[in-house]
Amino acid sequence: MIRLLCAIFLSLLALSANAASLTASVDRARLSAGETVELTLESDDPTLFGKPDLTPLDEQFEVLGTRQINNLNTYEGQTRATTRWFITLQPKESGRVVIPALQVADLQSQPIPLLVLKAGTESDDKQVAPVFIDASLDQDDVYVQAQAILTLRIYHSVSLYDDSSLDPLQMPNARVEQLGEVRTYEKDINGVRHGVIELRYAIFPQQSGALQIPALMFNATPVDRNQGDDFQPFGPRPGKSVQVKSPSIPLTVKAKPSSYPAAAPWLPARALSLNEAWSPEPNEVRVGDSLTRSLTLKVEGLSSAQLPPLPITTASDLRRYPDQPQLANQISERGLIGSREEREALVPNRSGRIELPAVELVWWNTREDRLERTSLPARTLEIASNPALEAEPTANVAASVLSADGPRLWPWQLACALLSCTTLLGFGLWWRARRQPAILPSAQSGPSPRTLLDDLKRACQANDPQATRQALDAWARQQPETLADMVARFVPLSDTLDSLNGVLYSETEQQWQGEELWQAIRSLPAAPHSQPLSSDSGSLPPLYPR
Repeated sequence: MIRLLCAIFLSLLALSANAASLTASVDRARLSAGETVELTLESDDPTLFGKPDLTPLDEQFEVLGTRQINNLNTYEGQTRATTRWFITLQPKESGRVVIPALQVADLQSQPIPLLVLKAGTESDDKQVAPVFIDASLDQDDVYVQAQAILTLRIYHSVSLYDDSSLDPLQMPNARVEQLGEVRTYEKDINGVRHGVIELRYAIFPQQSGALQIPALMFNATPVDRNQGDDFQPFGPRPGKSVQVKSPSIPLTVKAKPSSYPAAAPWLPARALSLNEAWSPEPNEVRVGDSLTRSLTLKVEGLSSAQLPPLPITTASDLRRYPDQPQLANQISERGLIGSREEREALVPNRSGRIELPAVELVWWNTREDRLERTSLPARTLEIASNPALEAEPTANVAASVLSADGPRLWPWQLACALLSCTTLLGFGLWWRARRQPAILPSAQSGPSPRTLLDDLKRACQANDPQATRQALDAWARQQPETLADMVARFVPLSDTLDSLNGVLYSETEQQWQGEELWQAIRSLPAAPHSQPLSSDSGSLPPLYPR
């Protein structure tokens, strides 16, 4: 028992040691010389005490401030304690620098690389002004519908109240999306420390030609350090409101190159990748098995709303059940990275080899300024036969019957006698039924064919696959032929019924439109052997009204 308790105690100690970690992160990985970056250290070890050793930072960084926050959260009955240290750093040199690994007790963080750009020179009026705004584009010309990144930086050497506001960026001939949250940091300009408020926008011009980025107005109220003793913190704020305007920037929008294929969708991007995934792997597939194929398109420099649908799988021996595409956007230092994932269930209906064609996308590389082609190679599926779906041969059944030793005669004689009795009884009932009137005076039970047809129409127009299937079965039972006969002699009804079955038996929810099925029911020709009702027998309204 003592050995068992010791083993459990050592396992718990090892588990807690593995669970404890010290992670490091920064608010941005690219900055200019003189700007600050905020380093965050986070630990989930509740027994960790003390402060991180900042000595390794002295060689390349200047530590401007530190603060610590302790959090205790309870989720689903489990308590989780976290400790965070926020360290404000200013690089001492430009270029590629690395925040070294820091240590707290026995835990150590990972190093983080930074890119420090050389600072540009500021104009004299901006150096003197307590609040000024600057705007810049990452490039002077872009292709139509390609991405241009606008960066707005608001500098202030005085403290501002929280009532500051910036005009929204609105452009009628371009799509505008804000990239992430507002960033705040500090920058040293000619020995004066300025606070910086940074916003970034992704701009997608929708037509070629000259495009003007409008000027934006920033309104703020500086804190007056020389105010008197009669200041009321909850009353009207003293000081004058400051208004500064960003510069207006021209942008040249180039048209789509003439060498780009006219039939291909226009995709101007910095980078593009196309990946394929299968679940399960298509190594051992049998007839009737379901395969899920996922195609993921990831494009740097476009949003997910701009990505076109991927080419569909064209194979005559595969049943295809597509899902709704999954769209997502990711924000990076270079702007938006849009992704589109399309999944489809593929069910083979025969054994042997099934060839899947290659998937190719044409796009324009905006970095190299040239036409690119990205493709997935063609794939061959080896489909094995499925014994569970094959019908048992009739010859085997006959052989099993003939192989019985010593067949007995009395069971067959009894069966023949019962068959003769039931045949005579049925003939007598049929003879009696002939002497009865053709139409009984009693009221008809159950819904009429007209009511069933109206129910089917309402279910189709409501795009409800479950109700449509029930109404279709009820209506078919009132017809002179079965639903299988109707499908066999009318191809449009067969196609729409396959689409309905695909929605009903798919594992994921899909949108289904019932208008095509209703049109197929309306266009269904009458059965060749059906007889029209006489006018004196209470005929119903026409089955397929025009």
